[in-house]
Formats: sequence, C-alpha cells, structure tokens
Amino acid sequence: MLPITIRKRTINTNELRSIKEILNKHWDKGRTHISKIICKEWNWRQPNGSLKDMACREVLLTLERKGFIELPPRLHNVDNQKRNRSIPFVEVDKTPIKNKINTLDTIKLILVRNTNLEPLYNSLIHYHHYLGYKQIVGNHLKYIAFIHDRPVACLGWGSASWSVKSRDLFIGWDKSTKEKNLHLVINNTRFLILPWVSVKCLASKILAINVKRIAHDWNNIYHYPIYLLETFIEKDRFRGTCYKAANWIHAGQTKGTSKRGNNHLFHGNIKDVYLYPLRKDFRLVLNSFQ
Repeated sequence: MLPITIRKRTINTNELRSIKEILNKHWDKGRTHISKIICKEWNWRQPNGSLKDMACREVLLTLERKGFIELPPRLHNVDNQKRNRSIPFVEVDKTPIKNKINTLDTIKLILVRNTNLEPLYNSLIHYHHYLGYKQIVGNHLKYIAFIHDRPVACLGWGSASWSVKSRDLFIGWDKSTKEKNLHLVINNTRFLILPWVSVKCLASKILAINVKRIAHDWNNIYHYPIYLLETFIEKDRFRGTCYKAANWIHAGQTKGTSKRGNNHLFHGNIKDVYLYPLRKDFRLVLNSFQ
C-alpha cells in the first residue's frame, strides 16, 4: 500500500508513476544509471551536493521486493567483486613498542583514504580489529598514526547513527531537526591500537590529535561542517578509558537493538554512548534550520 517510506523518502502514487516511466525509458542503461536519473529528478542530494545514489538504489530494491516495480537485469556481477574481494594482507614490523609516552618520537597522523596507504589501513583493521574491516557506504575518513615509519594506530570515521536516544536528548533534537542536521555529526567507527603497541596514554593522545583536525579534514573533503563526534563502546568488552581521558562525554547507553527493515530487533549488545562537541555552541547550530 502507498504511500511507503524508505530511507526517509516517502513514495506516493505520483512518484511511483515517475519511477516506472524512468525505468521504461532507461531500461537498457542499467540500475546505476536509472538511480542517478531518479536522484536528479527528485533533486535528492547529500549536503555536499552529490547524488544520493546508494540510498536511491536501496529504495528501488525495496520497491521491487514489495512488488511495486520490476528492475532491469544487473549489468555487472551481483557479487560486486571489488567490494567483496578478500582484504590483502600487508606485512608490517611487529616488534613490540613499550616505551613511555614522553620518550616517543613525534606521532604523525596521516589521512590515508584514497592514498597508497589505504590498503595498509584496510589490512590492519581487517586482521587486528575485533570487528574486522567492512566497506563503508557514504562519506568517511581513514587515518593511520605513525611513530617513525611504523604504524601504531588506525582510526575510522563515518556517518552518524540514526537512532540514538541518549545522543538526541543530549543535543535536544526532535525528529524533524535530526533529519535535517544528522549529517553534521559523525561517528568514530573504528579505533585500533595495534596489539604489539603497549604505551600508557598513547590511545587518548592519538584520539586528541585526530579530534583537533577532523573538522578541518571533513570540511575540506566533503565541503560541509561537522559539530559533534560520537562513538559507541561495547560495555562487556571495553571501559572507554581513552575516550574519558580525551574528555569525551558519556551521554548514556544504547538500547541493545538493531534495525532490520522497519523493525527493531533486540540483540542485547548494549553500548556506552560517548560524545565530543567540536564547538561550544554545538546545540545551537545542531538545532538550527538556517
């Protein structure tokens, strides 16, 4: 039954008719081309002006699953070989580093996305982080921290999570304001101190270095600002010590649920929510409609 809301986009009878017309007109050009045409038709864009192509493809796939439309055959292998190929292992020096932090050389934090160091980041996360490496859809940044020429840590950043009650209360968000401004918050999706590195206070120092430059880097690449950082700490696995030491704020806990379609399923993995405002008036700008 229409209307139906997918990825915060409400599809009514008129929009469904428009989608079908575009499908018929561009059937032979493939799904990617069709989704881009639809995005342009709707003027459906990210804050930096690029088309919401991946979100549109999810809309089309959902409409097909529900029987509203039929999509043309895929022009490429459904397995998407580039995305799903195994992560190549990159060999690094694993000699233990156990110095005191005041005896270490300068920490160099390098933004590695779309550079020749990105495969190193992917390898380190995949083989040494308990969650492994997952291809991120949407805007994201990747960093490696080096001492001398040796990697000691990796940090990843991506889009903020949608449903975080404690964060929304902390900001003062209602649903409509959050829909408009969620892109102004980003998530620290990965933080890894490599297992052969054991230096007290190193994690909080690297985190603080990254926090100082993240807003500039994000704006430089994606051409819009960010005002708040978030991360989630598994209570049964970590204590969040480095985030506390780097002055992040414990705002509450998650509910231990995850979204599957339109349903929220309880999995019991409750996480602590930590936030870091990047400017004093963050609540004002995050609640602004300017």
